[in-house]
Amino acid sequence: MTPEIDDAFAAIRAEYGKDSIDRVEQMLAAGRGERHPLQKTAKWVMPGISPTPWHDPHAHTELAPFVSELEANHRAIRKEIGSAWTARREAFSDYEHYLTRQRNWQALHLFRDGGLVEESAGIAPTAYRVLKDSAVDTGILCPLLECHFSTLLPGAVIAPHCDLWNFSINLHLAVDIPDGCSITVAGETRSWEEGKCLLFDYSFEHEARNEGTAPRTCLLIDLWHPETTVPERRALEALVTEVRRLVRGG
Repeated sequence: MTPEIDDAFAAIRAEYGKDSIDRVEQMLAAGRGERHPLQKTAKWVMPGISPTPWHDPHAHTELAPFVSELEANHRAIRKEIGSAWTARREAFSDYEHYLTRQRNWQALHLFRDGGLVEESAGIAPTAYRVLKDSAVDTGILCPLLECHFSTLLPGAVIAPHCDLWNFSINLHLAVDIPDGCSITVAGETRSWEEGKCLLFDYSFEHEARNEGTAPRTCLLIDLWHPETTVPERRALEALVTEVRRLVRGG
């Protein structure tokens, strides 16, 4: 803990109550304490969040309107990103995960480094609008992470890994799904259904593959886990921002 984090946490407790961020502090005290075996390489696992790998994307009251809006706009989203893939390929880049960089995993970002990527509004306007109106402006998007179109080229494999923590959750809108594509989370393999969303806790070990003959595209959005509270989100944002500043030597 640094003085900056201490001050931020004190301000949050003063506003929301002394117990409001207990789970965040317990997470920091526990380090890599007791957790599900398939979350073993996640950096942080906040206690009290249900250890559930797969979620029904329509089951969470906070997230359901955004999920429905994405699915309702699937046709326009698919058309726009298909046109961009054909005519604006330079807008896509090799995806840089914190663990790896892959040339056969291409990305077009809509939200990154704490803000909307304005250049993408003209490339994928429907997805950009839905994201801004229904996730960014409503506060359900986790600003510590990102939103991007994820295109796996034929033969691409994302190796099994755990992401950094369990206090955000990953939503996939299946935009363009050829045969031969699948995702495995905590040992359970599913396929995307075009025009529908999948939601999973990516602190559990997961992997994906495209064994087909055409690119697979999903829209990936990092959302706050619906079991986190507003004060916890504020504390986590302050914590991660300060940790990143220290790592970068800022």
